[in-house]
Amino acid sequence: MPIQQSDVLYTAVATAENGRDGRVATDDGRLDVVVNPPKEMGGSGAGTNPEQLFAAGYSACFQGALAVVARQAGADVSGSRVSAKVGLGRNEEGFGIIVEISAEIPGVEEGVARELVERAHGVCPYSKATRGNISVTLV
Repeated sequence: MPIQQSDVLYTAVATAENGRDGRVATDDGRLDVVVNPPKEMGGSGAGTNPEQLFAAGYSACFQGALAVVARQAGADVSGSRVSAKVGLGRNEEGFGIIVEISAEIPGVEEGVARELVERAHGVCPYSKATRGNISVTLV
């Protein structure tokens, strides 16, 4: 169920100039990066790109969700790492993305770790936002 504007606790604002070959900055100045298409797409690859920014945000959000579900389950996920691979490719509508999430959870039995990752996928706001829109695989 979508949240309402009255439910919002924080709003991030970022502005892009010149699309994929320019600059992106947040209104508070904490993020200000040059963006360039990757070499694989004919760009210079000198700056970051939207897929890297999405991967960074998704992995951080998922890590937070993992910590929440682990706390609820009484599991210790300290020292864990979450990676998000975001692929960009052509589809029938032009371009689309695909995501692969992997988590390393030292000291937690493999079956328990897998269950925690699946539960995190159920509560992570990025996972909720992408559900039904793009392919997200848990590795």
